[in-house]
Amino acid sequence: MAHALNPDFPDGVGMTTTEAPFIEQAVSEGRLYITQPYGLYSRENHQTWRDLYARMLPSWEKYANEHFLRGISNLCLDPEMVPRLEDVNTFLNPLTGFKAKPVAGYVPAFLFFDCLRNREFPTTITIRKHDNLDYLPEPDIFHDIAGHVPMHTDKAFADTLVRFGDCAHTAALIAQETKDKEEQVRKLTSVLKAMARFFWFTVEFGLMRGPNGLKVYGSGLLSSHGEIAHSIESPMVQRYPVQLEWVVNQYFEIDHYQPLLFVVDSFDHLFSLVGQLENWMKEGKLDNVAPGEPLMSEADITSFIEAQV
Repeated sequence: MAHALNPDFPDGVGMTTTEAPFIEQAVSEGRLYITQPYGLYSRENHQTWRDLYARMLPSWEKYANEHFLRGISNLCLDPEMVPRLEDVNTFLNPLTGFKAKPVAGYVPAFLFFDCLRNREFPTTITIRKHDNLDYLPEPDIFHDIAGHVPMHTDKAFADTLVRFGDCAHTAALIAQETKDKEEQVRKLTSVLKAMARFFWFTVEFGLMRGPNGLKVYGSGLLSSHGEIAHSIESPMVQRYPVQLEWVVNQYFEIDHYQPLLFVVDSFDHLFSLVGQLENWMKEGKLDNVAPGEPLMSEADITSFIEAQV
């Protein structure tokens, strides 16, 4: 049952996912990188953040890895109100050089990875509806700030994201060296599929060994009230040590709890896997990965072909 809306919260017109006029205008004007219009958040938006945070806190304490818990503490997030990104960056940037960068919506793949390379994290600023706390097919500010950004306070993890951005630059260079356009698109589609699968099974849905057993570090799990416990406790989930050849050939679907998860030993281990991914890319080992999800959009493909590298 939702809390009564706090009259002390500001009450703007709303920054609700799919119902935010500010975002609609930015998209219609072709603006991808924007500012966070904090005064537009409604009381219900703040209440949604409050209820999401309160639901997740016990699960974080039980299932989240120590780096995430330290990050939550270091960011000084307010459990009562949607965070101001400038406040988040005040605490985040001195730790790893990263900052949350507000965006109006979908970021083409190369631009997303290029942001990571520059220690910027494209951040959604809308928040899900209060009557739909459990599942959202697209990211929102709770997923991005409470799920992803605490991990960005850890130097080893932050360096891994930058390394992933380097990997994307390599993919763009290789693609642009391929003169036959049809072959260029075919190879690039395969390489991006491999990169997307790797990102999904690590940054979004990764597990890590620790002194107290398996813990969660993937942001998709860290922002899901139901799935975070399921990922650790359920006998229906297959959990395997991460193997790059398996990960890049394993399709995934986004609309249900994940039945297969991969475990890393540490963020240094994860960093080394990204380096191996890049080497395989250079050697052509990612040119023919298994078909299936995720599908690559034309905008994602084009963003690599037209990238300034």
